[in-house]
Parts: sequence; structure tokens; C-alpha cells
Amino acid sequence: MKSLKPRLLTAAIGIPAVVLVMILAELWHPLIGIVVGLASAWMVLEYLATRKLNSIVPLSIVCMLYALFMPIVVTEATLTYMLTFLFLVLGFAVSLVYHKKLSYGMLAYALFGTLLITFGMSAVSLACVGNGYSVSFFFVLIFLLPWMADGGGYFIGSKFGRRKLCPNISPKKTVEGVLGGAVFCVASAMIMGLVFQFVVFSGDEAAHVNFAALVVLAILDSVLSLIGDLSFSLIKRYLKIKDYGSVFPGHGGMLDRCDSIIFTAPMVLILGQFMPFLQILV
Repeated sequence: MKSLKPRLLTAAIGIPAVVLVMILAELWHPLIGIVVGLASAWMVLEYLATRKLNSIVPLSIVCMLYALFMPIVVTEATLTYMLTFLFLVLGFAVSLVYHKKLSYGMLAYALFGTLLITFGMSAVSLACVGNGYSVSFFFVLIFLLPWMADGGGYFIGSKFGRRKLCPNISPKKTVEGVLGGAVFCVASAMIMGLVFQFVVFSGDEAAHVNFAALVVLAILDSVLSLIGDLSFSLIKRYLKIKDYGSVFPGHGGMLDRCDSIIFTAPMVLILGQFMPFLQILV
């Protein structure tokens, strides 16, 4: 029960904040890129701090600025290429200056982690702004499914979990929890589709939710969410830390809360190319 209360507190604060961003982004689409960029920069700082790389200020600035601006400019191919090129050049330039303090292994850790986090989070901007129709639909889709897979897995696993999934990486994860999370994920996708179809899009005969695509995405999301969670848990085990941060009671840091989205958000883009989640009749 003690571990549940902080999670409920975080949800009570976090959910209204997410809803507010979603509403404001419908009025001004660039807000999505700005918010995602700020979150990405925060996640990168947490990641760098795990190996005290935040003490090398120029490297932290280069990595955080890349994470901040990429979600904002990602819809422009030329700017994306230029920003990535500049990030890599400046990263190695910093290593030349700090070569006595910054090993190649540490530099690779910083650059690869920044690229991974930024690549995944930038997909949020591409999906929400690039679809040209509904920011809210894709915003909810990207954040709801992995969080429900995680939340459903936590509650089912804590109550019915018996068989450990991978105790050396994530001791609390169970097979029952993973299956429960997948069920929660699919159910959430269907409920979300119904709400948008008959409430948000009511009166708009041109918009139709593709429920088959939502089910496929939910199944894939539950798998990718697990891979993302375990991957960043593996890094934590290697570094011998419990969480990347402590800003969210019961959840750790921003990276702890969004690690699965880094893996699932790109799937929304990929699957959406073959099975559009919204069928717009013109």
C-alpha cells in the first residue's frame, strides 16, 4: 500500500497536466514539439548524471540542446540532418578538449544514449503534428497504451504474479503481470477508440477510427513497452542504481516514466503507414 500511494499521487498530478498540454496543443500545434523537447532534454540530463557526465558541462549542453530542438524541427528533414550532424561534430569536439577526463567509452555512452532517447521521443512530434488531423488522438494513443501496459502489469503482477519473468534485470516483473498488462493495453485501445469515435469525433462524418489497427498496435505496444522498460532497467542494473531520478514519487525520474515510449512511439509512425489509425474520408 505504501508503494501505491506515491503512484496515485503522481497520477493525480500528471494526468491533468497531460490533458492540459493536449488541449493547448490542439490550439497551437508547435506546443507538442516544445513540451516533448523539454521532456527529452530532462531525460538526457538524468541519463548523463548516472555516470556523472553532467559534470562535463559542455557535453551536457550539447546533448541537451540536441534533445530539446530535435522534436521541434523533426518535421523538417534538412534541419533534422543538420542538427544531428552538428550534434555529433560538437560531441567529438568536446571529447578532444576533455580527452584526459572523457574516455571514448564515456563519450559513446553519452552520444548513443542521447540519440536513442531523442530518436524515440521525436516520434511523438512526428505522429501528433505530422498526421494533419488530430493532435489529441495521437497524443493520447502514444502515451496511454504503454502507460496502461505498465500500470496494468504492475497491479496484476502485484496481486496475482507468481512466476518471475527476468529476476536478474527486473525482480518485480512477472509473467502474469506482463499478460495482464497486454490485456489492459488492448482494452484501453478499444475504449480510447470508442471515446474518440463517438464523443470527440461525433458529428464529424469524415473521421473513422480504425479499431483493427488499434488492436494490432496495442499488442505490439505491450511487447515493445516491455522491451523498452527492461532495456533501461538493464542499464540501471549495470550502473547499480535504482532509478534515473526522483521527480515522480513512486515512478522515479522522467526517464523511468517514459522509457517505454522511446520504443513504442516510433511503432505508431511505422504501423500508421500501413494501417492508418484514422480513416479520413474527404
